[in-house]
Amino acid sequence: MQALNIGIYFNMNVNLALSPQAILFARIDTKPKVLASTAQLLADAYGLDGVEVLENLEAREALGSTGFGRGVAIPHCRSKDIRRPSLALIRLDAPIDFAAADARPVSLVCGLVSPENAGATHLHALAAISRLTRDETMMQMLADAPDTDAAYALLTNQFLRDAA
Repeated sequence: MQALNIGIYFNMNVNLALSPQAILFARIDTKPKVLASTAQLLADAYGLDGVEVLENLEAREALGSTGFGRGVAIPHCRSKDIRRPSLALIRLDAPIDFAAADARPVSLVCGLVSPENAGATHLHALAAISRLTRDETMMQMLADAPDTDAAYALLTNQFLRDAA
């Protein structure tokens, strides 16, 4: 698992874990199924309880949609069983409704689970993901990535190059 120090790229101190096993390209046709897939991806990649992660994602989603806008959703939650913010990425084969603020359907899902007491670290991780997803060049490269390995390499190379 690669720990990404995205703090340098985004002018904040955030260490975000990204496992190659936490990236999925799939056809998922509803928001509840996306949340379930995100929870399972996070659980499998980082050794978490998938039921707990799903419950936490659903509880957060009940407060308001995590549909960020511009075709991106950032479902997120916290867990007592994780040590640092950890990311999962799902590129959907076809966009779905996620009740996003701009009403655009979602085709990229960036799931985040952070430590239960992360406080500002969780907010910084969300802000860093938000900045990443506003980078139009990066979004196009992720959309064009031929497979999950390419998406993983793209993300890790981007962060490592910018940190250098």
